[in-house]
Amino acid sequence: MPFVDLSKPGEKKKLIWAGALGFAAIITLWWVLIGFDSGTPKTTSRATPTPTPTRNAQNTTRPNAPTPVSQEVKNLEAYTEVVYEPASYSPPEAHRNIFAYYEPPPKPSPVPSVPTPTPPPPPPVLLASVSPSNVYARTGDFQLEAAGDKFTPAMRIFVDGRELATTYKNPQQLSATISASFITAPGVRTVVIRTPDNSLFSNDAQLNVAAPPVPNFTYVGIISPQNRVADTALVQDKSSKNILPVLKGDVVGGRFRVTSISDKELVLTDTSLKIKHTLAMSEGDKTASGLTARPTPRVDAEDDEP
Repeated sequence: MPFVDLSKPGEKKKLIWAGALGFAAIITLWWVLIGFDSGTPKTTSRATPTPTPTRNAQNTTRPNAPTPVSQEVKNLEAYTEVVYEPASYSPPEAHRNIFAYYEPPPKPSPVPSVPTPTPPPPPPVLLASVSPSNVYARTGDFQLEAAGDKFTPAMRIFVDGRELATTYKNPQQLSATISASFITAPGVRTVVIRTPDNSLFSNDAQLNVAAPPVPNFTYVGIISPQNRVADTALVQDKSSKNILPVLKGDVVGGRFRVTSISDKELVLTDTSLKIKHTLAMSEGDKTASGLTARPTPRVDAEDDEP
């Protein structure tokens, strides 16, 4: 019995495929074992647990060179334990406040320059003084003397801008009469000497008008006798609260003379300044000492009819 029957159509194809597969197996073994690019057979190496480093020409010439480490050993160094040892050095404390910072001083603001005013030229006429320089208000007319230099007959004395009739004595002295209407109230009066057209003028001087002294008494009552020979006024001292009886012509407080007594008012005249002071009748202080009874008012006649 033959091994292969070629007379059958299927057996021929099987034989052809078996030959092709065998040839392919031979080619594959040749490429694995020998290869197609080199005439020397290709050697395969098996992996060992510890790779053996290969020697080269440099290792043979340098016996002290370090042995190269494989990649697997190098990777193990990344998993070694890290030991941290803190440093013993501590920084010193700061010698200043770290929160303080320098602030530049503000820029000075420009100060506007004010030009120095030029003083006016001195007056061509000098008024050195006036006499008297102090008077009391409500006094009478008085003579004002002006002393200075460079006076002329055409110059006049002006008080608060009002021209006065002036007497020229010499280039250093002028005089004028001050009317009582100029000094009816206390205050300061300005005196200047100049010509009417103001071509020549002097510096200013001051005339001080002071308030006159007033009596320190209160008129509290009157006592009138039946014969009406002399009325007696009752005045109260504001300081001591004493009530004093005074007659017409008496001097009260060492300065004021009683010049008139009536039911409504008491008139006192300053013996030095000749100024009259009128005191209206009032009740005075209820705590007065001296005369304790209320003053008896004056009566014109007695009613004797039953």
